[in-house]
Amino acid sequence: GALYSRKFTIDGEQISLQVQDTPFVSLEDDTDSICCQEQINRSIYWADGFVFVYSITDYESYRVLRPLHQHIRRIHPNANIPLLLVANKGDLLRARQVSSKEGLQLAGELGGTYHEVSARENCEGVHEAFQQLCQELSRIIGSCNGEKRRGLHLIRPKSPNMQDLKRRLKQALTSKGKSATAL
Repeated sequence: GALYSRKFTIDGEQISLQVQDTPFVSLEDDTDSICCQEQINRSIYWADGFVFVYSITDYESYRVLRPLHQHIRRIHPNANIPLLLVANKGDLLRARQVSSKEGLQLAGELGGTYHEVSARENCEGVHEAFQQLCQELSRIIGSCNGEKRRGLHLIRPKSPNMQDLKRRLKQALTSKGKSATAL
C-alpha cells in the first residue's frame, strides 16, 4: 500500500492530507469477516477519516465494505471519524453490478456520505469527494475545543517502500562494518 501526501488550502487553512492506499483487504472464504495485513491495522489506528472505494462493476469490492467498517469500529469503538463511500467506474454503466441505491443505503448504514464518480472520465468528482471529507475533518477537529483527537498526534507511518529501503541500507552498512573489523 502506497502512502500519498498532499498539502492544500480549505477555507483559508492549510491542510496536510496523507492517503494510505490499503490493498489486499478481502473476505475470508464465504464469511463476513475480513482478512487484512497488519499494515492496514496500523493505518486504521492513525487515520482521522476513511474513504471506502468500490467498483460499481465488481460486487465483491462492495461486499467487503461492511465487514471492513466493523473492523474499524473495533479499533475505534467510540470515535467520530468521517467516512466517505466512493463508487468508482461510474462511466461503465453497462457493466454495473452495484446500484446507486445500494451505495446510498450502505453510506447511510455506515454513517458516511456517498459519491459516485468516474476517476477515468472526471477527476473533478474525486476531488470534490476528498474536499468534502477534508471539510468534515476540519469541522470535527475544530469542534474539539482545543483538544486533539487521540489519532491526530500519532506519528504517521512512512511509505513502506522507504522503510524497507532504509532497513536494507542499514543492514548493508552494518554487514560491511562487521566484515571490515573481522579482517
